[in-house]
Amino acid sequence: MTTPKPEPEPEPAPAPAPAPPGIDAVDDHSALVAALAAPPATPIVSVKPIVLPSPSRGTDLHVSVSAPVSGRDLPIILFAHGFGSNLDGYAPLTDHWAAHGCVVVQATHLDSRRLGLTADDPRRPRMWRHRVEDLRRLLDELDVLEAAVPGLAGRLDRGRVAVAGHSFGGQTAAILLGLRVTDPQTGAAEDLSDPRVSAGVLLATAGAGGDHLTPFAHAQLPWLREQHFSHLTAPALVVAGDEDDLPLTTRGPEWTTDPYVLSPGDKSLLTLFGAQHFLGGISGYDAAETTDENPAHVALVRQVTLAYVRHALGIDSSAWNAARAVLADGRHALGRLISK
Repeated sequence: MTTPKPEPEPEPAPAPAPAPPGIDAVDDHSALVAALAAPPATPIVSVKPIVLPSPSRGTDLHVSVSAPVSGRDLPIILFAHGFGSNLDGYAPLTDHWAAHGCVVVQATHLDSRRLGLTADDPRRPRMWRHRVEDLRRLLDELDVLEAAVPGLAGRLDRGRVAVAGHSFGGQTAAILLGLRVTDPQTGAAEDLSDPRVSAGVLLATAGAGGDHLTPFAHAQLPWLREQHFSHLTAPALVVAGDEDDLPLTTRGPEWTTDPYVLSPGDKSLLTLFGAQHFLGGISGYDAAETTDENPAHVALVRQVTLAYVRHALGIDSSAWNAARAVLADGRHALGRLISK
């Protein structure tokens, strides 16, 4: 059994980046949009489902690939949906990323309501591990996925790969970046990171387990009991809502900031003021599950996550530097962005 090391103490956040020339503190959303201008949007093409035969999984892996119709050397974003969703979810984010130069790859994981696994399905206790294997499979099968999208051949930059996820999907993404989860069946906390992935975006992602989990979470989501952030060393942007009060923890909204606070290395934290678990409505254009509908929050998440991915993958840091300046402490009503 692997004995995890104690989590590191949080590192002090450095001072916010100075504002680039011509950018002052802003309070209105239109000024923020102008400051974080992305590359021009282009039409996108989405192909789904691309079916990857998966006998050992028990259910074939259904995949969606979205890409801009033009451009070359396109970075790749793997996206893991939240519990119960599917490859059609999160279009407010994935469409935006694809329209601005990224190839977005999504799969339907085994916990999806679309698949309807029964309560006694033997795969349920290892759903967290199946999710990680799904994402690794997407990387293994990039040749197949690329060939399935008309006009995409030869346009991918396979040296620039990021991973993103929301909620349960945030944990999935974090594992590829180094997070270690104690397997509730074996007691081992294996390294399941993938060197092909350079950076990540963790949206409303679970924090540390232990005594702060509610009885429901402890019993029904055993993969949350022991998470070890000290190995999550890859660069990542964590996004949290300051009103995201989940029934999984007794700690309140601060719980979803743990991936930033407890992880070493290059990390940033975007806190949305007044946002709950779906961060204004990122899970779909008409998602009934959204409890805090706020188009301005969704727009902010789209812009800042795209700016971060382009920065972290070494494409262009100008929008990310602008985001750090505009969203420094006390400078914008929608949220705050800090880094360490």
